[in-house]
Amino acid sequence: MAKLIVSDVDVQDKKVLMRADFNVPVKDNQITNDNRIVAALPTIKYIIEHQGKLILLSHLGRVKSAADKAGLTLKPVAQRLSELLNQDVKFIPVNEGPELETAINNMNDGDVILMENTRFQDIDNDFGKRESKNDPKLGEYWASLGDVFVNDAFGTAHRSHASNVGIAKAMEAAGKPVAAGFLMEKEIKFLGNAVENPVHPFVTILGGAKVSDKIAVIDNLIPKSDHILIGGGMAYTFLAAQGHKIGKSLFEEDRVSMAKDLLQKAGDKIVLPVDHVVASEFSNDADHEVTSGVEIPEEMMALDIGPQTIKLFEDTLKGAKTVVWNGPMGAFEMSNFANGTLQVGKALGDLQGATTIVGGGDSTAAAQQLGIADKLTHISTGGGASLEYLEGKELPGIAAISDK
Repeated sequence: MAKLIVSDVDVQDKKVLMRADFNVPVKDNQITNDNRIVAALPTIKYIIEHQGKLILLSHLGRVKSAADKAGLTLKPVAQRLSELLNQDVKFIPVNEGPELETAINNMNDGDVILMENTRFQDIDNDFGKRESKNDPKLGEYWASLGDVFVNDAFGTAHRSHASNVGIAKAMEAAGKPVAAGFLMEKEIKFLGNAVENPVHPFVTILGGAKVSDKIAVIDNLIPKSDHILIGGGMAYTFLAAQGHKIGKSLFEEDRVSMAKDLLQKAGDKIVLPVDHVVASEFSNDADHEVTSGVEIPEEMMALDIGPQTIKLFEDTLKGAKTVVWNGPMGAFEMSNFANGTLQVGKALGDLQGATTIVGGGDSTAAAQQLGIADKLTHISTGGGASLEYLEGKELPGIAAISDK
């Protein structure tokens, strides 16, 4: 069933509540990476241009005590948004009460307000974590402030919080429209189609440290993928399951039998590293070398895929029509062990006529470092949300959006 999109809704002269994902890195009240703010701009600009009164909500960081408030205020986000939109974004230092309500009642069409961090509702109250535990009264209160609700925060779509699911349920109960923003629409379109209806050949690339983080993704995508390329620390649990020598490489001993089951289920679909960049210790300064084959010496640990594996992965990707990539091929944070991740990213950027979808912090960072972000079809803004979507789960934040 298709979901209602912001462009399906009349927002003119309406108070439009919009849940965005402004969970950006902030140091000393300075934003160090504004990608998530920029990703929300198409929806924000659409509402402004169509004369809606825009009321923005977002969380920022993990708020555990009152001491966290000073470093986790959304005020710097309001300042950055003002610069990006070239118009004033009024920051309201609360997210409940008369000050907020008065500011909303005084809005003109095209005005923008950003209220304070929704997670501040998780402390200093009798209910407990009102936002994170989806206090229905809080959802109802926020819903009462608007005429339309737009959810554009895919990064929190796997969570049932008051600021996404709570507002949506209260709005729907009041007969008010609940729509997806353009960013959410893209995530549903590209990630959803990749999982439900991929164009073949469909290749999944998975990396990262732990098999346990991706077991459900692999299990869900085995019947749908033509190939699953596995790198990063998780590859060594699979190689151990095959009986290979993995030296001191990171692996999950308690997941070896599960890896065996997945290998059996997948047949020849799972493609594992055939050589490795190894070092004696987990350090960028450690002496490193490339193994001649799949076996790893007893005193060494694998920290990246080797050149033969890079070529194998590149060859497997040739002709692919849908590719989903989540997770690095090695210790990407260390420059001497970043090459595998970067080469996989380059191969993705060079693909012609393919839908290419990237999710996960390191994979996204690699795409940006290579300057290929604009060559990719879609870079997902959700870490945990994109993984759960790839697992085939119904995400509560998406389920709460009205159907057309």
